[in-house]
Amino acid sequence: MKKLTSPYTWGMVIDLDRCTGCGACVVACQAENNVAVCGKKEIAEGRNMHWLRIERFWVGEYPDVRVRFLPVLCQHCKDAPCEPVCPVYASYHNPDGLNGQVYNRCVGTRYCGNNCPYAVRVFNFYSHEWPPPLDNQLSPDITVRSRGVMEKCTFCVQRIRRAKEEAGGEGRMIRDGEVQPACAQTCPSEALVFGNLADPKSRVARLTRSPRSFKLLEDLGTHPSVTYLKGGGREHV
Repeated sequence: MKKLTSPYTWGMVIDLDRCTGCGACVVACQAENNVAVCGKKEIAEGRNMHWLRIERFWVGEYPDVRVRFLPVLCQHCKDAPCEPVCPVYASYHNPDGLNGQVYNRCVGTRYCGNNCPYAVRVFNFYSHEWPPPLDNQLSPDITVRSRGVMEKCTFCVQRIRRAKEEAGGEGRMIRDGEVQPACAQTCPSEALVFGNLADPKSRVARLTRSPRSFKLLEDLGTHPSVTYLKGGGREHV
């Protein structure tokens, strides 16, 4: 069978020198993707539903100590550990380099979550509801997941599909910067840059070639599509 190919390989660069830890990306992701809101009890039990979290760590020694922030989301690994363990192929790799999740195929074994070294997958332990009028905030482009379903960041695949349809109707490729996930669009310091890694001239591809670039848990050989830039300088691209 012929393997599907795509001119797109979506990826993201996160500049830790720009990230202020404001959490705007977390809120934007939650609003865009119909992510459920959890209470204090669920959070205490480790049942947070956010697809994106901000890790905090300290650099330097007292009294010269500075706080740094590390946004962590699905790394969309090229060799994703979550994919081969799913018994129903709900977790898969699409031609665009995205690690997809088929919600109506997921049976809730949580094997994918246990096999993810980044701990970025969340599980619906309950059927979350949005009572009126809060249900008006739900995006019609996104499925509202039910109890027993594993979910995670998709790089706002609904926005990518919309941009593909518009570009296809005009007979062209998606332009650099034309499609942005909610987190990248909302970031006030532009710490998150999204684009097509297959285009060497794209902004995201140029940033991945920075001497400050690194990958999370790179030694595991998962080959993430998310690249981080260490603090200490900025590229103007």
